[in-house]
Amino acid sequence: MINKPVLNLPPRELPSVPMSKKEMAEDTRDRVHLISKEFTDGFNFLQDYPKSVTFFGGTHFEESNPYYQKARSLAKKIVNELHYSVLTGGGPGVMEGANRGAFEAGGESIGLTIELPNHQVQNPYLTHYLDFYYFFSRKVCLSFSAEAYIFFPGGYGTLDEFFEIITLIQTGKIIKMPIIMVGSDFWNHIDDLIKNTLFKLGTVDKNDLSLYKISDDEDEILEIIRKAPIRETVKFTHKDLNDAGIEIEN
Repeated sequence: MINKPVLNLPPRELPSVPMSKKEMAEDTRDRVHLISKEFTDGFNFLQDYPKSVTFFGGTHFEESNPYYQKARSLAKKIVNELHYSVLTGGGPGVMEGANRGAFEAGGESIGLTIELPNHQVQNPYLTHYLDFYYFFSRKVCLSFSAEAYIFFPGGYGTLDEFFEIITLIQTGKIIKMPIIMVGSDFWNHIDDLIKNTLFKLGTVDKNDLSLYKISDDEDEILEIIRKAPIRETVKFTHKDLNDAGIEIEN
C-alpha cells in the first residue's frame, strides 16, 4: 500500500540521516507506481465524458468578479446549446464559475481536484470529480480529451498551462484544438508580447500566431467549439501499463 501523504512533500524537519540507495530505489518505485496509477485512473475517468471543454483561469476571483460571471455564463451556454461536459481543476475562482454554470444548467460539471498538504481544494458545484496527488499528472489529464481549451485571466499557473498547451500543439505533441482566450483586456497584453516581441525576435513563426483566438463573444466561442473535431479516446488498463514495463499496484 502506497503511503501517499508522505510522497513529494517536504518534511517538517530535514532527516538527520541520508536515505540509503535501497530506500531511494523503493521511494522512486512508489512514486512511479502512484504516477502511473494517476494517469491510468485519470484517462479512464474521462472516458465517460466524450465531449468536453476545459476551463482554465485564476483562483482568486470572487463571485462578483466579471471573469467569474463570464465563466459561469459561458459554461451554462456550452451545456445548454452544445451539450458538452465542462471540465476544470475543481477549485475556486474561474473554475468555480465554470462548474457552477454547468451545474446550474443540469450538465456534467467535472473537476480534477488536487490534494494539498493540509486540505483539498474543491468547489461545491461538481457532479463528478477525481482527486489527484501530483499536479503534473492532473494537468496532463485536464488537456487529454478536451475538444477546446478556454483560458480566462489568471496568474502564474494559468500562464504555465496556456504556454504548455500551446507548445504541445506547436510541436505536434497533441493534435490542434481551439485555444480560446476570454478577457481581451488581459490577453491582449500577452498577444502583444507574442506578436511584438517573440515574433519580431524570431522565436516563434508566423503560423504560431494563429494557434489561439482572443474573443469575448460567447456566440463566436460556441461556434468555434461546435466546429472543433471530436477526439477519439482509448481505454487504458493497468495491464496495458504493465505490458509496457510499468508495474502498477491494483
